[in-house]
Amino acid sequence: MNLPIQVGILNEASDSENRVAMVPEDAKKLLSRNVGILVQTGAGVRCGYSDLEYQSAGCNILRDRGEILSHANVIVMLGRPDPQDLDIIPPDSILVGQIFPLRFREIVDKLVQRRIRTYSLELLPRTTRAQSMDVLSSQSAVTGYRAAIVGAYHSPRLMPMLTTAAGTVKPANVLVIGAGVAGLMAVATAKRLGASVSAYDVRRAAGDDVRSLGAKFIEVGLNAEGAGGYARELTEEEKKKEKDMLESAIISSDVVITTAGVPGKKAPLVISADAVKKMKAGSIIVDAMADSGGNCELTQRGNIVNYNGVKIIGLVNPPSDAPINASQMFSRNVLSFLSIMIDKDGKLADPSGDDLLSACLVCTDGRLTYAPLLKEGDKK
Repeated sequence: MNLPIQVGILNEASDSENRVAMVPEDAKKLLSRNVGILVQTGAGVRCGYSDLEYQSAGCNILRDRGEILSHANVIVMLGRPDPQDLDIIPPDSILVGQIFPLRFREIVDKLVQRRIRTYSLELLPRTTRAQSMDVLSSQSAVTGYRAAIVGAYHSPRLMPMLTTAAGTVKPANVLVIGAGVAGLMAVATAKRLGASVSAYDVRRAAGDDVRSLGAKFIEVGLNAEGAGGYARELTEEEKKKEKDMLESAIISSDVVITTAGVPGKKAPLVISADAVKKMKAGSIIVDAMADSGGNCELTQRGNIVNYNGVKIIGLVNPPSDAPINASQMFSRNVLSFLSIMIDKDGKLADPSGDDLLSACLVCTDGRLTYAPLLKEGDKK
């Protein structure tokens, strides 16, 4: 049977990526929509899924990446395609991934040029209907967990309070900066490890979430909540106020975990080199935003910097370090999204007729549709 839609699942382009965009269980569910699924050999191996499992689910396994790119008319990936991939994907195909169009304009321009309809899942709005598709939340939860575990592993101090024959060991002081999904998971994980935890966020409403986890919320007197419940960028005056208020909390902490971000933009700088200089030797900074430029001035992406006895750890793609569960969650998000993009008869939905599809549509039919990138002359 010649199925009209072939969904392609690939080995991810990045060497640091251990996840897969769709797991066999969800592939089997998607196949019920009268589509075919092409899976590149070894796509799921690094997160525990063999080619045989995909084959048993009903997928076709192909060794050649180019063959999948040229035959699948819907490509699903975790991130962005390689430039070489874009030369192979046929025009009028569909790409579903996390493009971050404001940060990777060159890729967007190539997608427009190649007439590839592109959906960027991180642009989904925070609405009730979109919850099951929210890749940012699912992967951020893994990021927060990993950040807390990495901090505990590298810290020369024990996390919990211990009462022993040798006396009482005080709990480690952990500060989490950024109380979105990642930050709250870091708070919860550090609390489970027995640490004394404080957290800060520019959004005042985040205080209730922090306190509900048994942690202390640091009040700075700012409220920088932007559209969709995400944090907005601070003004220069607000940045100065934040810096002055946060510094004392930073220098008194044994472990600082930073998860502060503004969607689509470079991570805000919240820990200066001067603040690090004042921290105690043996303190740890885990910068979970290293991929977006880092929250600490001294962060080096993928490296551990030792600055006067303080370790600054620049995490790269933290969800990839827990690839089994991270892949399962991402896969469920993707399945939910594809379920509105492809109907039960295997036909594609018109993005203009669905608020979620149109919200994360970056380009289609050779034209840019993502409003923040549109020039006045492009608007039609």
